[in-house]
Amino acid sequence: MKKAAAISESKFKVEADTTAGYWHNSAENTLPPPDMMGAYMRNRPVPAGQVKDRKAWIIGSGIAGLAAAFYMIRDGGMAGKDITILDAMQIEGGSLDGAGNPEDGYIIRGGREMNWNYDNLWDMFQDIQALELPEGYSVLDEYRLVNDNDSNFSKARLMHERGKIRDFSTLGLSRSQQWELIRLMLKRKEDLDDITIEQYFSAGFLDTNFWYLWRSMFAFENWQSLLEMKLYMHRFLDAIDGLADMSALIFPKYNQHDSFVSPLVKHLKACGVKVQFDTRAYDLDMAVEGETRTVTAIRAKVKGADTTITVGPKDVVYALTGSMTEGTAYGDMDNAPVLDRGKHDPGDESDWALWKNLSKKSPIFGKPEKFYGDIDRSMWESVTLTCKPSPFVEKLKELSVNDPYSGKTATGGIITFTDSNWVMSFTCNRQPHFPDQPGDVLVIWVYALLMDKEGNFVKKPMPECNGREILAELCYHLGIEDQLEEVVANTKARLALMPYITSMFMPRAAGDRPHVVPSGCTNLGLMGQFVETSNDIIFTMDSSIRTARVAVYTLLGLRKQVPDISPTQYDIRTLLKAVRALNNGEPFPGERLLHRLLDKTYYSHILPPLPEATKHEAVEGELAGLFGKGSQAISVMQAWMEKIRDSIGTLKK
Repeated sequence: MKKAAAISESKFKVEADTTAGYWHNSAENTLPPPDMMGAYMRNRPVPAGQVKDRKAWIIGSGIAGLAAAFYMIRDGGMAGKDITILDAMQIEGGSLDGAGNPEDGYIIRGGREMNWNYDNLWDMFQDIQALELPEGYSVLDEYRLVNDNDSNFSKARLMHERGKIRDFSTLGLSRSQQWELIRLMLKRKEDLDDITIEQYFSAGFLDTNFWYLWRSMFAFENWQSLLEMKLYMHRFLDAIDGLADMSALIFPKYNQHDSFVSPLVKHLKACGVKVQFDTRAYDLDMAVEGETRTVTAIRAKVKGADTTITVGPKDVVYALTGSMTEGTAYGDMDNAPVLDRGKHDPGDESDWALWKNLSKKSPIFGKPEKFYGDIDRSMWESVTLTCKPSPFVEKLKELSVNDPYSGKTATGGIITFTDSNWVMSFTCNRQPHFPDQPGDVLVIWVYALLMDKEGNFVKKPMPECNGREILAELCYHLGIEDQLEEVVANTKARLALMPYITSMFMPRAAGDRPHVVPSGCTNLGLMGQFVETSNDIIFTMDSSIRTARVAVYTLLGLRKQVPDISPTQYDIRTLLKAVRALNNGEPFPGERLLHRLLDKTYYSHILPPLPEATKHEAVEGELAGLFGKGSQAISVMQAWMEKIRDSIGTLKK
């Protein structure tokens, strides 16, 4: 029995990895498939003294840091009073922000598109009290109430030619471009180190509807990581057929801070968790014995003064590596933002300092310079507009699926100008976007990807423009620049230029990012957007929460797995509808044959419906295309299919 227990213990992995090998049922395997989701994964490990006499220190109050506190309490059984969160800012939430008022203007540096299989996020928020529903209802309940009764879609996803809607009914991919994507999905992750998107794809691919939809939705630049794009393809394969009209997306009722951060912080503080602001942790002292490393102290600036926080022998430390919103420069209607970060080094007073200092101690902590080392290639700017009625609002009504003042879905996500030199996009989410927002005010978010190009109307790069000039560029692309003065008179703009906002997408290789629990670390877990996971992507709330779960379960020694990403990428239904979408909505090669074979069987529903015209005749044409006209294989194939259909039919007798 002892030997069997030892074997079971050695095989247990907190972070499941579906691609690690073939999984099958066997007597030696008591764990479910590594990407299994659902109620069976909601088990809570029985406490076995893991948290006795321990304290936890969390560096960073972004969603990953807050999630670490949550999982230590819910699954680890740690008392909230033994958990302290340290943050350099004066408010929780990190990059999940949302602030302002109608007089000065609201500001949100970014937004979060989500889909239904953000399993880590929903695992946590189904246990957090809702913001506005009665006691006992969760944030998940509230989220479902909003989205189930207000479907999301866009009727103006792409625009061009100063106010015209561009045809976005298909992804616009040629057959060779479709194969470029399919080959990318088939490639091994290990073969894509340091390769960029533009190095792999043909020039024509980067001008397709697909790429405009993809890059603007996920904020990819042409020169960034091909590996990360591949991971995104797998992660969002189930959403490909809703990529064009954004029907695959779901959105919160309010901004990300009010919708997620506020209720989570309220929950944690009710449990006794402490938050210490104005504390910038910049280094960790470690005791090194052979291959093991144990954090003994946190070095920090507390209100500007150097401070050493002692870490006890049983304590655990969770830390964010890097920051995508660090060094944000702000502007307004009259002032362009001014960066105070170096182009190739953020300096010792930044949120990158901790990771920089860790990387000097050992290669196991990765190479942060790969990510922060070139802000010209990781930077973009966003603008938050606080709008009273104006010609801009009237134009917005034309492009929205519902009246923006109705409280329902408005634009359904971003609208992108494909002929914009900046690749500018804007969106109007459900209003109000802030709980205290007046009824006659709309909050609009604008962003652009290219920071080194002159505007089409304003002949300056976006970072050199103030709010008035950015409004002018937006109005130009909407074809209402002749009404600019009235728009300006009824609009406030707050600007955010973020030098590291897509730094996590920079080309990378194995070893550039540290593992969640680096090799040999006994009490240190790393979280956020700059750590290595098995198959997950980055730049999502779900991925940040995943890293926190892996760190907590590993350091506390909990026998509970964090499942791999949703298994939908392996679902034949997902694969079939994704291929149909990539083929611009047309039946893909061989699809009509599948219909002929599976028609009137139990499995017929998994196939996308065929166009009504010439369903039967098209099969012969498809066979001819596959085998050549006059080929004997055509008659052989037809006879084989009829035999299969007949044999299926006899089963009913």
